[in-house]
Amino acid sequence: MSQENSSVFTQNDYEIIERTVPYQGIFRMARYQLRFRLFNGHWSNVVIREVMERKSATAILPYDPILDQIVLIEQFRPGAIANPESPWLIEIVAGVLSPEEKPHEVAIREAQEEAGCDILDLYPICEYFVSPGGSNEYCHLYCGRIDAADVGGIYGLPEENEDIRAVTLAADDAFILLQEGKIKTSPAIITLQWLQLNREWLRQLWQTK
Repeated sequence: MSQENSSVFTQNDYEIIERTVPYQGIFRMARYQLRFRLFNGHWSNVVIREVMERKSATAILPYDPILDQIVLIEQFRPGAIANPESPWLIEIVAGVLSPEEKPHEVAIREAQEEAGCDILDLYPICEYFVSPGGSNEYCHLYCGRIDAADVGGIYGLPEENEDIRAVTLAADDAFILLQEGKIKTSPAIITLQWLQLNREWLRQLWQTK
């Protein structure tokens, strides 16, 4: 990778002057006073930035390569109350990591809890910062091989007030939902687009197992 295309900055190129926590709930809101190196080599002024701090997450798209079917879920999301259509969103299975868990372990656990899916194989897609302008959330994305023959129904943990509807649909029908703008969360958008590009060789890979 050329110098023009790679970052010239390291951990030594920013300084945290002060960090406070104005709010602690399910998520934590932290306020930073910091400065950072500019591209011209000088230092920025001291700036104040608020960051919602939360655990890293894993999301998985359950896919049956034999039936060519996908499992999507639907649930109420308070952050989508402003959505003019509905705050019930079409998503993929996801969950947060506990300190002792690995991302792939969360994918397997959440697929069973949220959609009743047994994961037979996993393929890592990517990992990324969800919204780094205001949150430290980091997300690991997978595609998971399943048998979708009997998948579907209402799932979720009552103690977490989860009410999740899992539905099975043809991959092409899921792609149509994506193209029509019916899917509005980044893990679902990214994984469905990835599957559109990689479906044929992935089916060949998994159908041999």
